[in-house]
Amino acid sequence: MNFDDFTKRISKIENLPLLGEESHNKMAPSIRLDELSRMKNERKTAKKAGVMALFYPTEQNNTNLLLMLRKTYKGVHSNQIGFPGGKVEKEDKNLLDTALRETFEEVGVPQNRVEVMGKLSSIYIPPSNFEVQPYVGLYPNPAPFIIQESEVAHLVEVSLLDFMDDSKISTQKLSTSYADNIDVPAFKLNGYVVWGATAMIMSELKELLKQLL
Repeated sequence: MNFDDFTKRISKIENLPLLGEESHNKMAPSIRLDELSRMKNERKTAKKAGVMALFYPTEQNNTNLLLMLRKTYKGVHSNQIGFPGGKVEKEDKNLLDTALRETFEEVGVPQNRVEVMGKLSSIYIPPSNFEVQPYVGLYPNPAPFIIQESEVAHLVEVSLLDFMDDSKISTQKLSTSYADNIDVPAFKLNGYVVWGATAMIMSELKELLKQLL
C-alpha cells in the first residue's frame, strides 16, 4: 500500500478498541496459555519493557514494517525475531520513552522523527518475566537504519502486503522455553519464522489494521 494512504488510514488506530488476549491467544501455543494462567502472581511484579512497531516508506513509497533478528546470546530471547525495544532504564520518563530510546539505540531512528500513532495491548512474557507495552509509530522520512551490532544481527524489513497476507500464518514445529518440538502458531516472513510474544503482538496489530485498510 502507498505510504501516504497508509498514513491517513492508520491515524485512526487510536480510536479502535484494543483486542487484547483474544487476539494474542490466536498466536499462542496451548502450553503458553497454561503458563500464563499459572503465573498470575508473578505478572504483578514483572519487569517493564516498551517496543515499537515501526512503519516506514520504501524508495517506491510502499509501506514496510520493521522487525529485527536478535543476536545469539545467553538468554531466552536469543536469536529470535522481535520489534525494536527493551527494558525500562532509570532515565526513561515512561514506557513510550523506553520504546523510543531503544528504537534509536538498536536501529538508529531518532526519537523526534517517530510519529506515535497509539499503543497496543500490553503482553506478559513468562520466560523472562517481562510485561511489554507495544506502541505503533510512523517513520515518514527514513534515513538508513544503523543497527546496534552488539544486539542486532539483521534487520527484517517486511512489506505491509506480506504482513497482511493470511497465508503467511501457519503452525510450525518448534522448541521453546516451555517444551521441545511442539506446534506453535507463527508468521513466515522474509524467510524467518516469527513466533512467541512478537507474533502475538503482531496478531493484534494485524486485526486492527484490517479494520482500517
